Amino acid sequence: MRASSVKAARLPQRQLLATAIGLTVASWAAVAVAEQAPSQPAKRAVELDSVTVTGTQAEGYKTSTSASPKYTAPLLDTPQTISVVPQKVIEEQQALSLRQVLSNVSGITFTAGEGGGGSGDSINIRGFGANANMQIDGLRDSTQTNRTDTFNIEAVEVIKGPNSVFGGSGTTGGSINQVTKQPLGRDFTRIGGSLGTDNYHRLTLDSNQTLDGVGTDSAMRLNLMLHENDVPGRDKIDRERWGFAPSLALGLSDDTRLTLSYFHQSDDILPDYGVPARDGKKLAGVDRDDYFGFSNLDKDEIETDSFTVKLEHRFNDSLSLQNLTRYSQIDRNTVISASHANTTGVPAGNYKPAGPQAYGRDVNSELWINQTNLSADFDTFGLAHSLAAGVEISREDYERVTYNHGLGAALYPADGYELGNPPGYWSGPINKTRTADTSTQLENQALYVFDTVALAPEWDLNLGLRYDWIDGEYKNVALPAGTLTKLDTRDEMFSGRVGLVYKPAENGRIYVAYGTSFNPTAEFLATTGSGINENTADLSPEKNKTWELGTKWELFDRRLELDAAVFRVEKSNARETMADGSSQLAGEQRVQGVELGVTGHITEQWDVFANYTFLDSETLKAADTAAGIAREGQALANTPPRSFNLWTSYELPAGWTLGYGARYVSERNVSTSSRAKLDAYWLHNAMVGYQLSNNLELQLNLNNLFDQDYVERVRQTPGTDARSSAIEYGDGRSAVLSATYSF
Repeated sequence: MRASSVKAARLPQRQLLATAIGLTVASWAAVAVAEQAPSQPAKRAVELDSVTVTGTQAEGYKTSTSASPKYTAPLLDTPQTISVVPQKVIEEQQALSLRQVLSNVSGITFTAGEGGGGSGDSINIRGFGANANMQIDGLRDSTQTNRTDTFNIEAVEVIKGPNSVFGGSGTTGGSINQVTKQPLGRDFTRIGGSLGTDNYHRLTLDSNQTLDGVGTDSAMRLNLMLHENDVPGRDKIDRERWGFAPSLALGLSDDTRLTLSYFHQSDDILPDYGVPARDGKKLAGVDRDDYFGFSNLDKDEIETDSFTVKLEHRFNDSLSLQNLTRYSQIDRNTVISASHANTTGVPAGNYKPAGPQAYGRDVNSELWINQTNLSADFDTFGLAHSLAAGVEISREDYERVTYNHGLGAALYPADGYELGNPPGYWSGPINKTRTADTSTQLENQALYVFDTVALAPEWDLNLGLRYDWIDGEYKNVALPAGTLTKLDTRDEMFSGRVGLVYKPAENGRIYVAYGTSFNPTAEFLATTGSGINENTADLSPEKNKTWELGTKWELFDRRLELDAAVFRVEKSNARETMADGSSQLAGEQRVQGVELGVTGHITEQWDVFANYTFLDSETLKAADTAAGIAREGQALANTPPRSFNLWTSYELPAGWTLGYGARYVSERNVSTSSRAKLDAYWLHNAMVGYQLSNNLELQLNLNNLFDQDYVERVRQTPGTDARSSAIEYGDGRSAVLSATYSF
């Protein structure tokens, strides 16, 4: 654990935030009391407020529309697999991170974070990486904000399959859109406090206040969060963070609305890179709780800021305009020690650290992005159109200084360390040295148009087209020599999507769709500072395409939705490293499978959110090297053939609610070039809620009920004796008791 003095230094910030929450609650509560009419009983006011809060929850599990204006039809009529994890599921599960939210969607896996990119933040959808395919409120989020906490998140949308028309470059397996909390037209305040095992402490505030007399339907909303916990099953790892997110919506007129939003979050995390492993299994003698870093050197300190301006104007009932502008910045200073082990040349049961140790990255990442959307409904030649057209402009700047602390083989004991007792603390000499200065710049301009055409009462045609211009620049100064490397890359690409929807009944749809996407060389230029080198700068983008045949049905007065789809995703020209070190677009990969889903109310008391994915993945062609030949015919790494997720809750009489969740992930390959497998696992969670009064609600969450040891994240290499691979376990068993007071 880190020194107590370090924790003490953070106390003023935590006390300041706790005081701010208290003052905000007190002041807004006083306003609510002052606004009560003298003749109005206080009890009646409380009852009205509690009804408002209940109304928020009544939206349930089923989501009818996307938050993005690019979707010109309701989700039922959209010819694509789209899973939306709603606020109710997030709250019932107390899902605090994006990774925990995404664990509700089958077909998604996580790869161990690399290079300070964030442990668990490497996301795969349908077998393909989605790190560059993150959005917040429909705007690209390459700066990786909003990953570690959901205190300001309303819902998370997962759009599966290649869809560069919606998200720009990347999106081979799909894209992820986080929908933030916005000011609403009703007054409420929700104060939350939680205690749990593993030193779990959490305090939140979500307060919305309408602004009578200020414009038209104006309102403000404030979300605050203060959190700390140790990681269940990894007790040496601790996490602390705090954040606040105010937003103000001003009704400038009946037809014009301006929304200003700010987001800040501060994280202080001890990085966790898991335990050493071979072929997906931890090394003999290693316990899942063993910590292979150096707690006095390793750190992950993150300061995130984001400011968003949204202007909306309605010209008439058929024509509207939306403009979004965002500036976001992350300052992140990370020092990591890899959990790779070298077991050669030391006694049995011992190891020497392999891979980077106390390796630092001091990163500043900035993003400017503007998006304008025009939405129109009109008729031409007897055909009804719902059209959305727009332009997007962005610039991303990434600056990174890398450094180390001089740790190396010469400083380790001759016999190494015991695998079952890693030191966890560095007591040797330190020689902090800068190793490189890197800066990148990525500029993107795009034009797009979407149209849903009603060909007939039973037939809709869904069309999408986007054109991107992408310019990337990479500079690296290697220290101490000062050697400069400068590279540029430029790509232009069309992306398209077409879908045909048949409506055999008012509550049912059958569709077929085709879509494309592309992965330019500069795809990760702004997220990791890498992505191009002398061998890849001039390569054309990778190209992907998908076919999908599906059906969607709403049952029980449209309270419950059933979805099913079969699909095929192909990457026709994957980047491959050749035997001479050069790069070519020589690889071919394919993933095909089946998606099933059920979402919504089975009865008025019984909700369900469940999905199943079958994935058949294969490397069809690889570079003509020894490793490449081994990959041909292999399933893709970390792509389970079968995965299943279920969350269900039932409201009992007298204010009780029961919830149960299950997750299954089948065996999957550690890497594409070996047949080593990660074990399959089942995970079980439970929830008990009790409405103690109109204002006070209690909730107990029990996670990983049977304390299952399961590998959630993996480095996609089998490892060797000289340098093992590593695996990261999912959280162990834990319990969290939460109380929410609403007024």
